[in-house]
Amino acid sequence: MPQRRDLLKAGLGLAAAATTLTSAAYTPARYPHTDMITHDPSFAGFIGNTPIRRLFTNPDMYWAEGPAWSGWGNYLVWSDIPNNLQYRYLAEDNHVSVFRRPSNMSNGNTFDTEGRQISFEHLTRRVTRYEPNGEVTVLADSYDGKSLNAPNDGVIHPETGDLWFSDPGYGALGRYEGTEADTGSVAPYQKEAIYRIDMQRGRMHKVTDEIFKPNGVCFSPDYKKLYAADTGFSHYPNATPEIRVWDIDGDKLKNGRTFASMVMEVDGVQRTGGADGIRCDEKGYIWASAGWAGAGYDGVHIFNPDGDRVAQILLPEICANVAFGGPQRNRLFMCASQSLYAVYTHTRGAHFC
Repeated sequence: MPQRRDLLKAGLGLAAAATTLTSAAYTPARYPHTDMITHDPSFAGFIGNTPIRRLFTNPDMYWAEGPAWSGWGNYLVWSDIPNNLQYRYLAEDNHVSVFRRPSNMSNGNTFDTEGRQISFEHLTRRVTRYEPNGEVTVLADSYDGKSLNAPNDGVIHPETGDLWFSDPGYGALGRYEGTEADTGSVAPYQKEAIYRIDMQRGRMHKVTDEIFKPNGVCFSPDYKKLYAADTGFSHYPNATPEIRVWDIDGDKLKNGRTFASMVMEVDGVQRTGGADGIRCDEKGYIWASAGWAGAGYDGVHIFNPDGDRVAQILLPEICANVAFGGPQRNRLFMCASQSLYAVYTHTRGAHFC
């Protein structure tokens, strides 16, 4: 039987090992986290004593995009567009693996009401659905007799099952994220637009093209509004980096207007960046990925229902897209350049994906 002295030595050894492992693995966060900035006291309770964690990074991952949480499978899926693959993250053991290769250079992803994954592909310029038996169903690849530009992001309306998606065309403007079109136009095949697929009748409708380049899209909690990030400033000199909103009138959109500007002042200097992916929480706040403006700007910007910027989550990389996930939908996942980040919040995503 071990002597008390031996047990004590063993215990001290374990303590030393744990201390070494802890200090080497990460730097503990101080609360409140200095990279979570609250501009409006009314928002102070939404992010509490929680760290921002980099869950995964890889020098071979070139552009992380399109995170979507599968409540049925209890995992997160996201795209690496240039590498033509999708990753999967398992929360129970932080395991990351290649989920799908090739992915046809998919950008955004979502899940429908039956748990089937839907992806928006740049390489093939189409919207696809992965069936439980492994087959792939093409939901959309053209409109009005012409190819789509490069579908980007989409959301499912749970009451009707309809799919609303954006088609800004980035994947058709360069081989790095898709295929280079030979039209010489910044809208290679179609005027940039937002579409709705009537899933019951199998018909597609253009709901608006009064936007330069619609990127990330999301619904309000009551599904009475549709929001879209406009990143047209990347190619149109007269475009304004902003998030737009429309009222949903049945199966159409009306009253398009600016919801929030992505121009902001950082340390006394006006910065112009853009929102990409956006998601809405259950209280109607919009959580927008933000980038292309540098430190103090890049990360996530949070806007209240009136369009006022009330908080930021700063990241050391350009944030391309966000998604609420986890069993309680209270964990915000952030795809940023070559990394996947996450932070717990005191709110929940408004929708199941």
